[in-house]
Amino acid sequence: MQETIFNIKSNEQFTKAALEVFKHQFKNNKVYRSFCDLINRHPSDVTKVAQIPFLPIQFFKLREVLSSTEKVEETFTSSGTTGSATSKHFVTDINFYKQSYLNGFANFYGNIEEYTVLALLPNYLERNGSSLVFMVDDLIAKSKNSESGFYLNNLDELAKKLLNLDKKGQKVLLIGVSFALLDLIEKYQFKLKNTIIMETGGMKGRRKELIRNELHQLLQDGFGVGEIHSEYGMTELLSQAYSKGNGVFETPPWMKILTRDTEDALTILPTEKAGGINIIDLANYNSCSFIATQDLGKVYQNGTFEIIGRFDNSDIRGCNLMVL
Repeated sequence: MQETIFNIKSNEQFTKAALEVFKHQFKNNKVYRSFCDLINRHPSDVTKVAQIPFLPIQFFKLREVLSSTEKVEETFTSSGTTGSATSKHFVTDINFYKQSYLNGFANFYGNIEEYTVLALLPNYLERNGSSLVFMVDDLIAKSKNSESGFYLNNLDELAKKLLNLDKKGQKVLLIGVSFALLDLIEKYQFKLKNTIIMETGGMKGRRKELIRNELHQLLQDGFGVGEIHSEYGMTELLSQAYSKGNGVFETPPWMKILTRDTEDALTILPTEKAGGINIIDLANYNSCSFIATQDLGKVYQNGTFEIIGRFDNSDIRGCNLMVL
């Protein structure tokens, strides 16, 4: 199935694979099957991607969401706030994840060996179970560059390396959490010509939340670059979407975004209509590929999408009763 998923080249191939994955997960995933039974939606009823049920993401906090009986190789966990339940993504075949992020990165940015990868992810490094750290650690290794590496609080060393590498004309990818990137440009101002700045979102309680335009303008000014790239991923996914500017994200061929009605969670909206973000991630073959997130967004005609906010707990209608 990995070969099928990571060689999708058309909408027809995506649809065929998605329907096959739905049948597999309906049959083998007890949590997902119970959810489908609850809303009375079964494979015999489903002929289109939009008819596939999307499991509320909260289930990853409450249940073991698995479509495989194989041994769990990795368990990824969300950060969560103090006292709150964290999401757990049980991965029985870590090669699915590796293929997804390596193929995804190559799809958008080319050969990883062309880059020096610098990672400023302090809050992720300070805990165990981060899927982002797992991915970036492997990208650093795959870059085969002795200059690549993680940075925690050593901003002076990072600034010096950024300036030296950029001056030498080396292609650099600096991937960082938003608050840490802001910390860096408050100490140093840059005019980088060969460096991609990629934010992974989130102030994580360290700073006041900023709207994307405001955050990106600060980062553009501080790093002296024309655009800020973004990575969209989460603990419950094994694939990432990327934005090369303006906050508009593109998915790899085995991933698709739909929006749902905020008042009726089972109704899929047409493109250009803002709603709750539903994600199909076929790399989640052994967990659940069809997830209703708590993000709000809009999908455009060409399949790109934008995140415009999040539900608060009082706004989750049509899903909350199903989680009890």
